[in-house]
Amino acid sequence: MESLRTMRTKPSASASPDRPGTYILARIVAVAFGILLFVPTVGAADQSTGCSGSQKMSQVAQLFFGRGLKDGAELTEADWSGFVAHELTPRFPNGFTIIDSVGQWLNSQGVVTHQTSKLVEIALPGGSDDAAKLDAVVDAYKFQFHQESVGLIIGSACVRF
Repeated sequence: MESLRTMRTKPSASASPDRPGTYILARIVAVAFGILLFVPTVGAADQSTGCSGSQKMSQVAQLFFGRGLKDGAELTEADWSGFVAHELTPRFPNGFTIIDSVGQWLNSQGVVTHQTSKLVEIALPGGSDDAAKLDAVVDAYKFQFHQESVGLIIGSACVRF
């Protein structure tokens, strides 16, 4: 009876050192398969560990406001500041972050459009009305500045303030 050590090191007939191309390919496939089996397990473990220290799990919203207007002009800083003061601040008084950005999107006429934008990130307070507040901000911007859309992404994140 062969020992386990002998069985592990004994090459198969189809993938042996006598046939270098087949042998190398078989080894690569075995290593790749082992990596693929391990990677999803690591990712799942990272996701399930939760937040550490004083961080807490929260929903974070990102809103993308294009500043290009239909007449080809751009929303002024004064108009933007007024919008922030009248629409964003009353709904999210705990705070948010505004980042100047440049965006690209495909408009309803099928034309790729580039324009300066404002990205607003909000760590949502966790109230039952968070979605309604976000919808109200989006609707107000679209109405006031005649925009086709406002981008919105909501995701989970560990936060601390």
